[in-house]
Amino acid sequence: MNYSLRQLRVFVTVAQAKSFSRAGDIIGLSQSAVSHSVKELEQQTGVRLIDRTTREVVLTEAGQHLAARLERVLDELNSTLREAGQVGQQLTGTVRVAASQTISAHLIPQCIAESNRRYPEINFVLHDHPQQWVLESIRHGEVDFGIVIDPGPVSDLECDEILSEPFFLLCRDDHPWASQTTVPWSELQQVRLVVQDYASGSRPLIDAALARFGIQAAIVQEIGHPATIFPMVEAGIGSSILPALALPLPQGSRLCVKRLIPEIERKIMLVQRKNRSLSGAAQALREVVRQQACALNRARESDPLFN
Repeated sequence: MNYSLRQLRVFVTVAQAKSFSRAGDIIGLSQSAVSHSVKELEQQTGVRLIDRTTREVVLTEAGQHLAARLERVLDELNSTLREAGQVGQQLTGTVRVAASQTISAHLIPQCIAESNRRYPEINFVLHDHPQQWVLESIRHGEVDFGIVIDPGPVSDLECDEILSEPFFLLCRDDHPWASQTTVPWSELQQVRLVVQDYASGSRPLIDAALARFGIQAAIVQEIGHPATIFPMVEAGIGSSILPALALPLPQGSRLCVKRLIPEIERKIMLVQRKNRSLSGAAQALREVVRQQACALNRARESDPLFN
């Protein structure tokens, strides 16, 4: 049998109002629509539920039994639906967020601090891993959402840009480039470079930029953790190309950064599984990350390095 929730609610309303017209007024249907709905339910149950007279609506014994049971069932259903809505809107619980290492070090701390201030009942748990791990953890539902460098075309993920930033040249302060305001990409021809390995989302973008300008650079070291690049360059092993989010430089280092021209940018994305809704808590933290990225972008507008 194929009962509809609408038919059951119409029948219970008629039983309570003891009138097709009053029931119609309560639920916003015409009297004929109410009567038709009850007749359909009687046909599907195979039993008469209501005795109709010109003056009143009287429930049969079967109708009385069904109405009493349905009132409890529909009340429980309404309570269940209300509870589901409240759970979806609750700003409590644990939210798991994955981010690649540079993003984790230079953007996420501010996000966690702001989240703790706004939503003390939400536990912001960070998973700090290379980009490919982050993407797979999102796909497998191990985290609620992630923050990564633009992964390119992906059909199973929903990507939303929150920040765009340039790449810079990192060198020692005694290098000839240290006296220049900008450094053309063309000057990197045959230059010794220390760069991140292919676990980083930035590496494919750096390779693409070098290829675009026809640069044959000498990659002398490929580093897993971005923080290792600074001591490598300071030791004179080579120069490097790094994103703006890797700044500021270590305090007291003999390093400097220069704008590369023409400017090449990378995009930072909020990423989640496509067609999967976030909980109210996860949605709240996602918005915190977005707002902190916007605040960072505004702060850069007054920094000479970015202008």
